[in-house]
Amino acid sequence: MKTIDISIKIGYCQPDELSEKEQHLVQTAIMATEHSYSPYSHFAVGAALLLENGNEVMGANQENAAYPSGLCAERSAIFAAQSQWPDQAITTLAIAARTGGGLVREPIVPCGACRQVILEIEARYKRPVRILLHGTEGVYVIDTIKDLLPLQFTGDSMQ
Repeated sequence: MKTIDISIKIGYCQPDELSEKEQHLVQTAIMATEHSYSPYSHFAVGAALLLENGNEVMGANQENAAYPSGLCAERSAIFAAQSQWPDQAITTLAIAARTGGGLVREPIVPCGACRQVILEIEARYKRPVRILLHGTEGVYVIDTIKDLLPLQFTGDSMQ
């Protein structure tokens, strides 16, 4: 048996090291946490994305007593953007989260379902989505979802 070495690159910076546009997007994601409906987990997640045309779209997690019926912030924002501007690529996605104690210290990462949806967006528009994951200690900067999902299931997988 041989071993396959998979490496990824993730940047880590302070918010003020981001461009002004990226700082604004992170602040919008933080604001979106206030729109979360999370009475069960008390874990409010906000997402903000930037479209190629310059429009921004927010999303927030929405829970339901029947857990599978809820939706993550990332997919909430992505699906809203795709419904309103289906011809516009997503260039950047920022994600933030808070608990009862305030914003999370360490950045959170998208769940597997959200990673798969972001992968499909990258394939659809044939361009990477830059991802900014906010924590009070710093921001992870990821240039493509493939760095968070190194083994992918795509349309080509079904050929």
